[in-house]
Amino acid sequence: MNNFLLGILCISLGGLSSLLSPPRQKGKIVSFFTGIGMLFILLTTVPVLLVGGTLTGSFYFKPPIGAVTLILDPLAAFFVALTAVMSFWGIVYASGYLRHYHEREIYPLGSHYFLMCLLIVAMLLVPVVQNALAFLVIWEIMSLASFFLVLFEHDKSEVMEASLNYLVAMHVGVAFLLLGFISLAVKSQSFDFASFPIIIRGRDSFSGGWILASLLVGFGLKAGFVPLHTWLPKAHPAAPSPISALMSGVMIKTGIYGILRTLTFIDHPTLTLGYTILGLSLVSGLMGIIYAVAQNDLKRLLAYSSIENIGIIGIGIGLGVLGQAYHIPAVAAFGFAGALLHVLNHSIFKGLLFYGAGLVYQKTHTRDMEMLGGLIKKMPATAFCFLVASLAICGLPLFNGFISEFLIYSGFLNGLNWKLPFFSVACVLSTAALALIGAVALLCFTKVYSIVFLGSPRSELAKTPSGVEPKSMTIPMMILTGACLGLGIFPQELILLVGQPLRSLNVPDGPSLLGGNIFVTLNQISSGLLLFIAVTGIIYFLRRQLLKNRTVPAFRTWDCGYPVPTPRMQYSAASYSASFLSLAEFLIQRQTQKDPPEGLFPQKAQYRSHSKDIFEAYVLHPLLVAFKKFMDLFAGIQSGSIQQYILYGLVFLTGILLWIATVK
Repeated sequence: MNNFLLGILCISLGGLSSLLSPPRQKGKIVSFFTGIGMLFILLTTVPVLLVGGTLTGSFYFKPPIGAVTLILDPLAAFFVALTAVMSFWGIVYASGYLRHYHEREIYPLGSHYFLMCLLIVAMLLVPVVQNALAFLVIWEIMSLASFFLVLFEHDKSEVMEASLNYLVAMHVGVAFLLLGFISLAVKSQSFDFASFPIIIRGRDSFSGGWILASLLVGFGLKAGFVPLHTWLPKAHPAAPSPISALMSGVMIKTGIYGILRTLTFIDHPTLTLGYTILGLSLVSGLMGIIYAVAQNDLKRLLAYSSIENIGIIGIGIGLGVLGQAYHIPAVAAFGFAGALLHVLNHSIFKGLLFYGAGLVYQKTHTRDMEMLGGLIKKMPATAFCFLVASLAICGLPLFNGFISEFLIYSGFLNGLNWKLPFFSVACVLSTAALALIGAVALLCFTKVYSIVFLGSPRSELAKTPSGVEPKSMTIPMMILTGACLGLGIFPQELILLVGQPLRSLNVPDGPSLLGGNIFVTLNQISSGLLLFIAVTGIIYFLRRQLLKNRTVPAFRTWDCGYPVPTPRMQYSAASYSASFLSLAEFLIQRQTQKDPPEGLFPQKAQYRSHSKDIFEAYVLHPLLVAFKKFMDLFAGIQSGSIQQYILYGLVFLTGILLWIATVK
């Protein structure tokens, strides 16, 4: 564990150095320290991840925390390694993204970098800390650090509102975690995670079920499962893009880790637990991507897409739990392997998408897709990276997203072989739902890419993006683009990464359970597509060579009788998705504003639409209104009279003295 702790120390030193270094050097210095820290952490985690084993360390604090054990098993190593790598590239990207804030004193860059490092350290410690109280302290540090990072542009009212919403949501989650962990600690007489399985595996199944539900709600809120997701579409667009990438690509995965770690406390999961996780995940995946299609704000769309991908991860987890409940190890292996790999893949391509969105916002100063268009000519590197990430998130072959979704599909198909009627129906419906999620994702990201990067610019902002694409921002994007392609082309090496973590989830011999046919099939798909791309490239090269010394005439594309086309004649973001959204209107509360054309020669016509989250409108908002009415009943207590407050104190002290006298 020494290298791991050295890595934590280096990242912490990077954060502290940002408070003292010159403004223009902060990003470079923090990147340097974070890079060294990442190397130390990878030296510790990679052997555990590939070979197995467990590393331990311990610290002792005064009561009530007491002894704190650090355990790095393969499951923890998977999340720690992912956090270290993605956080490093996030810091590098931030050093370029935040450069234009140097001259604006209202935004303190030193404290922002410090909080980024604090968030990274907390995310690295969450998977290894095995003491409930210490875990909750670190969890709270992670939530508070991310809250202040979201609040970076605090002079904007929408940022302030989103930040406060996020802070309240995180503390609701902490309340559920506190309830679950305290209940476990009271029953086991210990805060150590090692003592918790004794309680959950005990005879008191009712009590254990409520404790388990409390933990799953707390972790599910952090991950963003529906209906606990309403904070996520607000916080991600409000935060700077490097923070959005860290939160979506890494931080919400701590919620997934918490769910997986909670499952290790259970000796034999029940069917109820498996079907509950699967059902909520299917709803999350479908609702997330449907709401993503309805968005015109680029980062808000990506935020809803994160809910969809959390749903896909949850589908894999639900399938894995059902495999364990039905005693089908192969199904469990497919489910958990697909979930873990999608955790990795989503971190890569979602981080890349947020980085691309950040560059678009920095150069055009808008996130409204209706104001964009034609950026492929002005920002070719960003356009290429965004295209690869879009193909990967749609789960298309040759890209990493396909591998994890293919494993989940294979798990459902494998489940059909066992002739369990109810499970077979669930597998068929889940396969259909997952296919629908993929189809809508394809619609969503063809909309994003075509509206933002193709066509003609829809505004002056999109016509003249300012400056060039900085290398400090494009290099991390190119690295992640290579990862999307590399992990999709070499699936066998990708699957082997989860072999040891599967053991931590009580699925021994995971890669062998997946079967050799899976590796063969994936390699054949990748090889066939690579051959197709190679042939296409050769044909394109030959064409260029044949036309090299020839004059190729150019003609205007047939213009359908419109000799002077304008950007208003092309599809808008709203019109592109209108047909699909009309089919899903019962799930989306849409508000429209119309200014129809008037007269024979209308001067203007306008149509704007805005979608509201039905869970927020019909569940969360009524609850908040009812809570406010309840609290208003006690408004008279806060009278402002000092004498009345002194009376409250005297009554309280008198009651305490009477209670003590009665007890004695």
